[in-house]
Amino acid sequence: MQEQQFLNPAHMAINFILTNASKYAEAKATRVQLEEYRKSKKAILMSEEDGTLGNKEIYAYAHADYVALLNQIKEAIAQEEELRWKLEAAKLRVEVWKTEEYTKRVEMKL
Repeated sequence: MQEQQFLNPAHMAINFILTNASKYAEAKATRVQLEEYRKSKKAILMSEEDGTLGNKEIYAYAHADYVALLNQIKEAIAQEEELRWKLEAAKLRVEVWKTEEYTKRVEMKL
């Protein structure tokens, strides 16, 4: 923690990106895996039901397991998006710092 007090905002933002990049990658991988598994889960549930294709689809979409999976997908998307926007904010902090430093240099020349 003491080391961070000596870092400028750009370095702190870059450290944040480096620290959280793997968390974002894991969140995205989880979301994609769940979205792909949703298709398999629907097929598994449809195979459990007899009757028309429509009846099978209704059964699969209404099944508690399928609804639970949709909730997991929702949570995965929320986690991924939160990390994505935090990483974007960190990138913007670097850009702001660059602009501020440029402004300081220009003011020193005047």
